[in-house]
Amino acid sequence: MTSRQRFLAAAHRQETDQTPVWVMRQAGRYLPEYRALKEKYSFTEMVRSPELATEVTLQPLRRYALDAAIIFSDILIIPEALGQPYHFRDGGGIGMDFIIDSPEKIAALDPTNIEEKLAYLPAALKLTRNEIGDEKALLGFAGSPWTLAAYMTEGGSLKDCLALKTLYYKEPAQFEALMEKLVASITDLIKMKIAAGVDAIQIFDSAGAYCPAGHYEDMSMKWIRRIIDALPADFPVILFAKGMAHQKDALVASGASILSLDWTVDLPSYYDDLPANIAVQGNLDPIILSADADIVRAEARRLLSSMEGRHGHILNLGHGILPSAKPENMQVLMETIAEFKR
Repeated sequence: MTSRQRFLAAAHRQETDQTPVWVMRQAGRYLPEYRALKEKYSFTEMVRSPELATEVTLQPLRRYALDAAIIFSDILIIPEALGQPYHFRDGGGIGMDFIIDSPEKIAALDPTNIEEKLAYLPAALKLTRNEIGDEKALLGFAGSPWTLAAYMTEGGSLKDCLALKTLYYKEPAQFEALMEKLVASITDLIKMKIAAGVDAIQIFDSAGAYCPAGHYEDMSMKWIRRIIDALPADFPVILFAKGMAHQKDALVASGASILSLDWTVDLPSYYDDLPANIAVQGNLDPIILSADADIVRAEARRLLSSMEGRHGHILNLGHGILPSAKPENMQVLMETIAEFKR
């Protein structure tokens, strides 16, 4: 069974010969080869160059026995395509070139011609597929409408979603207008990635935890469901709703085939309470990759042992890999997984 077959079997909760693995944000500041590129090119330059995006995507695969490649990109390419560019501030953090703070600015957002505006992305996906062939799975991703709207209305890195929540409560028609444009553009983006050959899509609802429990459906989930409903039937969709594992019924009803869970969740019991057609992804604490090798081995074995006999588990971190992660610890993690016998 190839790595790609193993990943797709797990995504459909079928038996595999070994637990498949991929790591969120595979590239990043923890890899010296990525840092070398970053000295020559800005982040956005690398995202917009098919050749550079392919190179960054492949860097972790050259080092580690991962079963999937996740294309190097950013969720904020959608606001940019709508007409709201983004950048990275000198002192760190994301900055939008302007804030969406009026009906006029919402009206000016243009969700048309997404494929033309983001043509560099399918080009990068095709280059990457040519490099990895059919051995590895190829993954794409997108931000949820709620999460992207949070960045757009706050003007950068998230704090409290005050502006977006105020828009939701006080100006519901404007909130709906913004979300409709995001749903349309995100759906076009994902369909474009599927046409370019991705094997699965992950949707990041990173700002989901800012939603009050009673409003999660209207604020975020119904928009995610609209996107998933528009995709080909049975196409693997991974949903990561940060801090929202307690909204299990809503996550199950989203239409996603895989739920990605953070390290605060007891994965075996969560899995056992899910419908038979929904797989899980996770959920090692990312901080272990900044610790000692013995801790990496112990935590990986603990998770693998706890999920033994359960088909439909894709081993991953419970959130993005940290800049402090040690490359040698990633190698230890790969070796531990390979040595574990199901």
